[in-house]
Amino acid sequence: MVEGIHGPIRPVAKRHRKLLVVVDDSPEAKVAIRFGAARAVHITGGGLILFHCTRPGEFQHWMAVADRMREEARLEAEELLARVAQRLNDYCGVEPETIVAEGEPQEELIKYINSRDDIFGLVLGAGAEGGPGPLVDYFTGAAIGELPCPVFIVPGSMSYDQVDAMA
Repeated sequence: MVEGIHGPIRPVAKRHRKLLVVVDDSPEAKVAIRFGAARAVHITGGGLILFHCTRPGEFQHWMAVADRMREEARLEAEELLARVAQRLNDYCGVEPETIVAEGEPQEELIKYINSRDDIFGLVLGAGAEGGPGPLVDYFTGAAIGELPCPVFIVPGSMSYDQVDAMA
């Protein structure tokens, strides 16, 4: 036994480390969500945040129409996140936070990540066909230097069985 080593050098603080997963209806997002949930369960102090971004309304001329469209988009996003959250809870017992933002997804993700100090990683699904997708393109380019956390890219071609085996 080595003399003088009795435990941690400093007290180990309780850490809250959450994976942030972008949610939409794409097949690659479904695989990324499953991966994020499975990993969050295995991280000490881990959790999951489901993030969906709606784009601003196009009809700025008619404010009432734009406001109605914005509200409908928000309600649809909240319903999508509630369904996904329930499925994840049934799958692995995780109870994710849900966030709906409005704006350009890249900008809103960076803003959200920078507003939190407990984000462990950003999980993105790469398209199985036709390129990885705009978020993967963006966050694997120059923008990656702006992030205070790692980016996990899950291939959209992975099956749920493959994801489960990795978790």
